[in-house]
Amino acid sequence: MAEIVIKNVRKEFGDFVAVRESSFTIEDGEFFMLLGPSGCGKTTTLRMIAGLELPTSGEIYLDGEEIGQRPPSQRDIAFVFQMFALYPHMNVYKNLRYPLVSQGMPRAQVRAKIDEVATILGIKDILKKPVGGLSGGDRQRVALGRAIVREPKAFMMDEPLGALDAEFREHMAEELRALHDRMGATTVYVTHDQLEAMQMGDKIVVMNNAVVEQFGTPQEIYDKPATMFVANFIGSPSMNFLNFQGNVAAGASSVALGEAQMGMPALRDGASGELVFGVRPEHIILNDTGAYRGKVTATEYLGTTQIVTLDTPNGDLKARIASDQPAQVGETVGMDFNPDTVTLFDRGTGHALRSALNEGVLAHG
Repeated sequence: MAEIVIKNVRKEFGDFVAVRESSFTIEDGEFFMLLGPSGCGKTTTLRMIAGLELPTSGEIYLDGEEIGQRPPSQRDIAFVFQMFALYPHMNVYKNLRYPLVSQGMPRAQVRAKIDEVATILGIKDILKKPVGGLSGGDRQRVALGRAIVREPKAFMMDEPLGALDAEFREHMAEELRALHDRMGATTVYVTHDQLEAMQMGDKIVVMNNAVVEQFGTPQEIYDKPATMFVANFIGSPSMNFLNFQGNVAAGASSVALGEAQMGMPALRDGASGELVFGVRPEHIILNDTGAYRGKVTATEYLGTTQIVTLDTPNGDLKARIASDQPAQVGETVGMDFNPDTVTLFDRGTGHALRSALNEGVLAHG
């Protein structure tokens, strides 16, 4: 078992607060993503779990034991850095051997362990090569191997694919997820790339400005964003935000956008003032009969689909439609939205308003 529990963890560097009262649970065997922009606190959170930073307050549990103030050597956690952090004067075999020798493991067991890990990672043919002459992908495999060979309780990975080019990065992401599935080890992975997080993660924590904005599965975070930040950060293009001023009663299942009455999930509580109607580009249907209307200002061809930009009474909007569907710049078209795909936000707080569809998945930091 390698369940990790974070309870009200806070980290301060002098007057600067890097992480504010974060709480979430990483289940045993999960591939867990810490996602957010630079400076949001995700790497600091990872380093606190690993013991490279100590929390200012709060508790961190590993296998039910509180480890928040323990040094890294007492946590049985392996750390994989973005820049590989290999020993340049050693060959691949010696890099893999080093953590095992440091633990006093017998030679025969060391050789067996390295052979096993090298086979899993496909690096048996480079064991005698110096690490300085390896490609970025091979060096990353060696860095992963040096972590795996120890058989720790959990792996911490700080943007381990960040130094690779885009094409090879996607390939390595697939390999890393497949490796995790074979091993079943608890993995905590930091990234700023939302596509990487959605592709690889079982659960995602989205952070912004030292706060956990939302915690859930990739589908929950994409379909039911807890905040406008999450809705904007996840998705390409991101969710559309149509601003309007109004009063919405508890139980209401539609709102007035200009002269059109548009459906939405029934609200649990009423709301008033500056509100935001959120809908993703792929959930917009362009047709002649739609009550809500906008003027096409641009089209972007993407092969099987196209992105159409429209000027509407409540702000610009992007729709993802089939590439063979006519959409001419300058024409005015109608739009329909599937009510179940709509999220209503309070502009002042940035939080999603609760409805029957998102109740239970909204988690604000």
